[in-house]
Amino acid sequence: MSFGTSLLSKVIEANDPSALLRYGLTRNDFQTDGERAAFEYINNYAEKNGNQAPTAEMVATEVPTFQPEFSIEAPFEYLAQKAKEAAVMSDFASKFNDKYGANGVKTADSEFVQRFNRVQEGGNPQEFFDWLQTVAEQSKIRTSVRKTVGTNVVTDIDKFRAEYEKRKSGESFRIWNSKFPTLNKAIGGYVSSNMYVVYGKSGRGKSAITLEESINCAVQGANVLIWSMEMGWFEVLVRIYVSLSGDQGVALTEIDGQQMEAGFDSRSVRQGKLSEEFEAAFMDFIETLNTIIDGSITVRAVDDKDFDSRSLKDLKADIEQTNADVVMVDPFYYLDYESNSNKTTGGAAADTSKKMRRLAGTMDVVIFAITQAGEDDAVEDEDGNREIKLPKRKDVMKTSALLQDAAVLIPVDTNAREGRGLIGVNKGRDGGEDEVVEIVYLPQVGLIKQVAAGEIELKAYGF
Repeated sequence: MSFGTSLLSKVIEANDPSALLRYGLTRNDFQTDGERAAFEYINNYAEKNGNQAPTAEMVATEVPTFQPEFSIEAPFEYLAQKAKEAAVMSDFASKFNDKYGANGVKTADSEFVQRFNRVQEGGNPQEFFDWLQTVAEQSKIRTSVRKTVGTNVVTDIDKFRAEYEKRKSGESFRIWNSKFPTLNKAIGGYVSSNMYVVYGKSGRGKSAITLEESINCAVQGANVLIWSMEMGWFEVLVRIYVSLSGDQGVALTEIDGQQMEAGFDSRSVRQGKLSEEFEAAFMDFIETLNTIIDGSITVRAVDDKDFDSRSLKDLKADIEQTNADVVMVDPFYYLDYESNSNKTTGGAAADTSKKMRRLAGTMDVVIFAITQAGEDDAVEDEDGNREIKLPKRKDVMKTSALLQDAAVLIPVDTNAREGRGLIGVNKGRDGGEDEVVEIVYLPQVGLIKQVAAGEIELKAYGF
């Protein structure tokens, strides 16, 4: 008995070619050439004849290799499921079985053997395992049978109530608050299953601001995964430790004659030149991080020896392994782009953006994607101070798809020499557009924070 033949026969007998669409069946869900040809003939006939199925005699005449069955009692859903499973197992087995000619003599090794042999000859084992994983994942997906379409507004009330209760209890999705109160109020926090795009000109603090937000999520209890494709792991850890020390106010620093609570000096930590007293205090501080961070932070950095593949598939694997809630991709344009399906200029970046947005949804994570803004001539006053100016929506570089795929578009501009900066909202799915946050920006001592209410100027910080 062939479930594919039984399914197509039932379609003919019940005059219901729409069943093939309802259960998501394709040509690949049938095992024999006769079944595939009958599937195409039934579909083509229905398209030209008002969704009517051809008779059994017509199909047998047009497709001699297919012989219809009669009086099929099994329901469509059962037949569709079994047909898919049988076809998938057949295709799966073909990748592992050697090929033989009519005389029983082997004509070729299986795809599995060929790929395995390439590894034995010095090939990349990771590519081999990626292929195995892809075969398994694709096979699993192909066995699924679509039973319903979407959510019915009238009849799926119980489904809505269940999801509402999950959200009420924080089980279904999470909202992570921004470190900057005004930004948090404007966008409503960072909601899982969304992608947030942070952008700014080169050297203007977009990585530092995003890192602050990621650290803040970890403090709240999020498992954070950082893909740092420009900086090495030690540099990233220095920034994290200094930022946390700044939030804790572990040290005092003098700026324009004012004493301010701050953190350890990042340059001294980076170069291993802390004074004996500060070195002891620093080492004691990092031993207490578990009392500050309720979640976790995992850093994958450019100098990690096993970080030579940076595709979205690799990112998904890391999310699964670290059980990440929040992901920082720095920068987006250093990812291994997806294939350019449309063969258009910028198509690979656009496809990668779309799939990363989809990844955020399927993995139920917050993704921070960092990209550049277009460069222009900086405007300086007569004293040589550069004007701080947020980039506009149109300034998003590398791919305009990021603009479309982002739940929120966050422009950044800072001036570390002057110790100040701006963060804005250029696109907010839930509002908040054109909001601007003024910040103190002294990353070298871990001091990045919103200017307190009433401090419109930075006089309180010595500027």
